[in-house]
This record gives sequence, structure tokens and C-alpha cells, in this order.
Amino acid sequence: MAEMTKKIALDGPSGSGKSTLAKNLARHYGFVYIDTGALYRTIGLFVCERGIESTDVAGIISCLPDIKIEMKLENGGGAVYLGGRRIGDEIRTPIISKYASDVSKVPEVREFLLETQRAIARENNVIMDGRDIGTVILPDAQAKLFVFASAEARAKRRYAELLERGVETTYESVLADMQWRDANDSQREIAPAVPAKDAVMFDNSLMNIDEMVKNAIEIIDKVLF
Repeated sequence: MAEMTKKIALDGPSGSGKSTLAKNLARHYGFVYIDTGALYRTIGLFVCERGIESTDVAGIISCLPDIKIEMKLENGGGAVYLGGRRIGDEIRTPIISKYASDVSKVPEVREFLLETQRAIARENNVIMDGRDIGTVILPDAQAKLFVFASAEARAKRRYAELLERGVETTYESVLADMQWRDANDSQREIAPAVPAKDAVMFDNSLMNIDEMVKNAIEIIDKVLF
């Protein structure tokens, strides 16, 4: 019988720092990092570029047969390709954030991506971050953290990231987007952003990156090894 792979699930609201934490933990443990949010953002980008509204469920579903997404393992992490085109910061804008949140509520979209994510986890030690990793995608993950911070702290971080990437926006618009996504993602019927019953609540509002990584490693080591 093959040895069971190790799985770390990080869930939490948008801008909570879970992607930054996941990348650092993947390097520390030598695990493959799968950015599930990037997959939904990529579908959102495809739908947006087709000129379809984010709330047009029938239009979104009609796109699925034409979407060719690949996740390639590059430098220990997951690089996302859409129709052979490597996806980058174009999926991190506020408009694509809204598309990602809306398309992720469509059951057919979630089913479209579910087996891709699970297949990678069956073959590799992985760390995944998203909103329903510990509850839906990897309910058997040995380590689960629900990463969160205040909306204001998260908006400041996201605003700084966007400015660094050259994206023109304002703190107020980023905060408003963050608050809208919080309400939308936590109240939706399909895979809401809520903690798994066995997840450790991880508030990083007052932590810098080094403190966040150090504290997470202490928690994970106790249950994973």
C-alpha cells in the first residue's frame, strides 16, 4: 500500500495572507504549493475576456468546455496556464477578484476544478490555500489552519501589493472590495468560507511575515510529524 501523502490546508478570507504563508510553508517543508484561488481567478479572467457578466451563470457554464487550464509544477510551486498562456498578475485586479468570487459559486465550475486539485494531492505532499480546502477539497488533510485578519489589515496588505505591481487603485476601493468579498464568500450556499471543525484558528492581524510563518510551523509540526 502506497504511503499516504501529507496535506496542509489553509483556508480564510481574501487578503488574509494565506497565499504568502502557503508559499513560505511550501519552501520550508519542500511541499508542492497549489494556489486554488488562482484557478478560480483564471476561469474568471476567461469569462471576463469573453465579455460575459460575472453573474451570468448560463454564460459561465457555456464557457467551461472551451477552458483549458493546466497547473505545471515549477520551482516547487504551481504555475497556472490558460490555453498555453502563463497567467500572472492580470488575475489579481479588483474586477477579476469579483469574477473569481462569482464564478466560484457555480457548482459546475467547482466540479470542473475539483478532481484536478485532488489528483495533484494524491501524487504529492501538498499545501493548498483557498476557502474550502479543509471542508471540501481536502477534508482528509492532516493539518488545517483558518487564516484570518481584520478587513482593515488585509486591505492595507493588498493595497501595498497592488501598488508594488503597478496596479492603479485606492485603499478605499480595495477595502470596499474586501468587505464585499467577505460577505459574499461567507454567506454563499456553495462552499462558503467557513472554518473546518478541526481547523486551528490563526489570527495574523498583528503579525509580520516572519512571525506568521514561525507560528504556523509550530502549529503544523505538532500534527504533521
